[in-house]
Amino acid sequence: MPKKINILITTGIYPPKVGGPSQYAKELKEEFERREYFVKVITYGIEHKLPIVIRHAVFFLKAVFNLFNKDFILSLDTFSTGFPTIFACFLFRKKNAIRIGGDFLWESYVERTGHMIPLNKFYSEHKKLSVKEKIIYFLTKFVLKNTNSLIFNTKWQKDIFIRDYNLSNKKNIFVVENFIGEKEKSEKYSKKNFLWYVRDIKLKNGLLLKEAFEDAKKRNNEIILETGNLSHDKLFEKIKDCYAVILPSLSDIGPNYILDAIRFNKPFILTKYSDYYEKFKNIGIFVDPLDKKDIEEKILYLSNEKNYSEQEEKIKKYNVSHTWSDIANEFINIYKIL
Repeated sequence: MPKKINILITTGIYPPKVGGPSQYAKELKEEFERREYFVKVITYGIEHKLPIVIRHAVFFLKAVFNLFNKDFILSLDTFSTGFPTIFACFLFRKKNAIRIGGDFLWESYVERTGHMIPLNKFYSEHKKLSVKEKIIYFLTKFVLKNTNSLIFNTKWQKDIFIRDYNLSNKKNIFVVENFIGEKEKSEKYSKKNFLWYVRDIKLKNGLLLKEAFEDAKKRNNEIILETGNLSHDKLFEKIKDCYAVILPSLSDIGPNYILDAIRFNKPFILTKYSDYYEKFKNIGIFVDPLDKKDIEEKILYLSNEKNYSEQEEKIKKYNVSHTWSDIANEFINIYKIL
């Protein structure tokens, strides 16, 4: 009888907290448990209230106390839990992997400076980093160099990190794409509402979007921009009967928001700085997030019902799924390689 794998997952957030890593950790844990693997998840508690260095030290100790008997340690971010976890694994020689689905350094820099720079241009064109950002860069580089395996959710970000962190000689770099569920039954829209339910941070490009939408509304007063921040479950229900979703972020690496729209056969507008540009360019509408006029014109294009129907038909023909079972299989295959 094959040995049951003992897995530790570390994540900055976990239900009931809302967010991509939270949902990912929950679903992956449940899939591993269906296979009767032993799974432990550790996450931030009091650490959220502590200063940056102290919170990492506390989480490092938490990781150390949970390493015993673990075969495979998986971290779901590079900085908040990734660094202390990988450092603990480095010291105790444990097999580990880190899943990279974002870039904390880039996000922090854009939020601090307001310098609206896409991710793929950030490392070559950013202005002066703060002391905190320099520390983040140094620790991120340590993590990338010292983890046994790097797992990206898109090829787009993988290529950026290989180039900008000089990882071309590193072994065991993989891509495990996000969950894509089967198609869901949608409802006919009752109003021309474009959904923009996101975190209110600068890289989401809200100021330019709202200006572009106001300009578009002067030419078509039927359109509505809905904004806010909802849990995944509530947003899922919103998408079911909406008109379209819009996400003109500076960059959005592999947004689940767009995958959910596709599941409901809802047309979408997305930044061109995304892995999904290549993946979905035949079924979606893409914009330059720094060009207000482009955003305005694409909103107006999609508000035309003939154009809308054409986009809807393209999406209906797209039928690809990537289940949590598929994702778990890919992680286990990576573990066996290490």
